[in-house]
Amino acid sequence: MPSDLSPIDKAKFVAAKRAARFVEPGMRVGLGTGSTAAWLVRCLGELVRDEGLRFTGVPTSTRTAQLAREEGIKVIGLDEARWLDLTIDGADEFDGDLNLIKGGGGALLQEKIVATASDRMVVIADISKQVEALGAFPLPVEVIPFGWQTTKTLVEESLVGLDVLGRSSTLRMNGEAPFITDEGNYILDLHLHRIANPRQLSLVLNQVPGVVENGLFLDICDHVIVGHGDGRVEVRNINEGIVSTERFDFLEEENLFTDLGD
Repeated sequence: MPSDLSPIDKAKFVAAKRAARFVEPGMRVGLGTGSTAAWLVRCLGELVRDEGLRFTGVPTSTRTAQLAREEGIKVIGLDEARWLDLTIDGADEFDGDLNLIKGGGGALLQEKIVATASDRMVVIADISKQVEALGAFPLPVEVIPFGWQTTKTLVEESLVGLDVLGRSSTLRMNGEAPFITDEGNYILDLHLHRIANPRQLSLVLNQVPGVVENGLFLDICDHVIVGHGDGRVEVRNINEGIVSTERFDFLEEENLFTDLGD
């Protein structure tokens, strides 16, 4: 691992490296989407090449699938896998109860389906993703393109009376055009600032016509692996209430991680 990575990238790397240990031979593993999940796929690819680890990956996006194949990981779809032993993914925020906001990478729908079809979900994150209360990160909501402006208005109206600090939303863009998910949908980013009751909010949002799914992942995550820039890693087990800590040393040599940025 090169020593000139930023503290955030070092934190992502050590969290991903620790999470890779959860994968055992023969497992069917959901592979998340985003910059931290990309570190995981590279770490798993190294284990496939160097240690002969054999498992099957179920990606949550086309770009994760492409990266996994490049790393020599066997890839299948969820319909073929049917049920998974484990899903490992990143998060945009997590709180003390291991509730999450996800979807910053635009793959929240596939990510939630894959995570809920797994025996366990492990989240990998740097320490900056930990929050007292969810909501500082804009909450992604996937909507169908037809009538999206009407859906946007209905979503904002549904927030009236809920315990949030903001009620505005913006259409996620990709340059001059709307961002398109793998399912051909749009994403609204809700600027709520603080979410006092995530369960109530999730239920309300998913009742709005045109909404496909929201980025609140509640009661899904079993472990959070938190990386720090100095190489420390915390493994938090919500089911057993256990927190363990270890440290990785950084090697000053070039390897497969040098081309992985944020």
